[in-house]
Amino acid sequence: MQVAKPGERVDVSPLICELDFTPFRMRVSTERYYSREHHERERELLWMRAWQVAGRADELPAPGDWKEYRIFDQSFVLVRGKDGQIRGFVNACRHRGNSLCEGKGHATLFRCPYHNWSYALDGRLIGVAKPDFEGSIEDFVGPKQELGLVQIPVECFAGFIFLNPDQSAEPLASFLGEAVELLSAYALEEMVPVGLNTREPLDCNWKIVMDAFQEGYHIQGIHPELIAAMDESKERYRFFGDHSVATAPFGAANMANLSPEEAVEAIRFLPTNFPGMADVMPRFEELVNAGRGKDGTLEFPAGVTARALLQQATREILTAKGMDVGKLTDIQMSDNHFYLLFPNFFLTIRPESATLITAVPHPGGDPEKCIWHVTMFQWLPPEEREAHRTPITEIAEGQHVPYYITLEQDYVQMQRQQRGLRQRKLPYEALSRQEVRLAYFHSILDAWLARRAGR
Repeated sequence: MQVAKPGERVDVSPLICELDFTPFRMRVSTERYYSREHHERERELLWMRAWQVAGRADELPAPGDWKEYRIFDQSFVLVRGKDGQIRGFVNACRHRGNSLCEGKGHATLFRCPYHNWSYALDGRLIGVAKPDFEGSIEDFVGPKQELGLVQIPVECFAGFIFLNPDQSAEPLASFLGEAVELLSAYALEEMVPVGLNTREPLDCNWKIVMDAFQEGYHIQGIHPELIAAMDESKERYRFFGDHSVATAPFGAANMANLSPEEAVEAIRFLPTNFPGMADVMPRFEELVNAGRGKDGTLEFPAGVTARALLQQATREILTAKGMDVGKLTDIQMSDNHFYLLFPNFFLTIRPESATLITAVPHPGGDPEKCIWHVTMFQWLPPEEREAHRTPITEIAEGQHVPYYITLEQDYVQMQRQQRGLRQRKLPYEALSRQEVRLAYFHSILDAWLARRAGR
């Protein structure tokens, strides 16, 4: 279908009541959350073969800037070359396998601290130490073009660095499919971390994190303060390749039953969880107050809703700031869109902001632990970005700094769920229809593991 704006595809995607549930597996085995055997299968068949976010491109702004990325006990170094391209290499010298670097930094070349073999930023072997030997490098160690750093696929999209340990991986754009066009309509590459950028160990399997943010069914139990502004029965779902996207309207069937004042009050709560909305709210209040009578009573004209006024205010304010929102639909001006890019990239996005949640297995190897990374991004005019950029906070094992209210509620709940799922007499989770994205995710995971195991 040809559309003027990519988001129109999501705008008309099926509602939950319109989905065919026949293909979905609504019972999910619980052992995948605690079994060491399953954990090892995921290590070899998933994490060593899947595209995964390894950072942001603006973490490496200048040629020679580098950072380390680890998954399990595997280490890779990402570096921006003199040509501006970001490349990825196995973090090991080709001589005796010594680790080249740790953390992040800047270098004109990589020099192994063991025997002083050196490599250019593009991975080429350019020097070996040979004080007692006369002749060329080739005479000493053999063809140097065969002894450069081991390169792995690295590509950038939407400001993120994606890495795949599998040297035969399909191109990132092919893997992401429809997500490339859908997410390119936003200005993700121009957003910077603002307010929250935290990486922390959790006492739960990484999939519990992915599960928690793919359904709104738990709002009634965990986030009652969101009930007035969200209606999960009006979510729309789009599945493509290994990925999915859903929308969660602010207002819909539930707001239709609210008075104008009640609908406005529900929207006023938004900046609590989406700080980027704070700049939009004054214009929203102006549009609302224009509908008040002399006695202060609020009455919307026919066809006007609080949600429509929020959409108008958002478009006006962001355009005035210099952000290009021309490829975004009106629905995208107000509603959250939730992306799950397989396996572990969960993005809640609005036009002015986004929250990325990733989770990876704990490097210690315990299947009932993981590391999650939560980053809130915000679009700001270029001259304001560095002043507001929030550096990453690393939370040590056994420590915790509370998040904002709804995220803290999820933090507590996810670890409590792990304690229940480890019970050996509980064979499976029984999913509801509102958890269809979990069913899809786990079906994709099962299919991925089976294909790569040759079954």
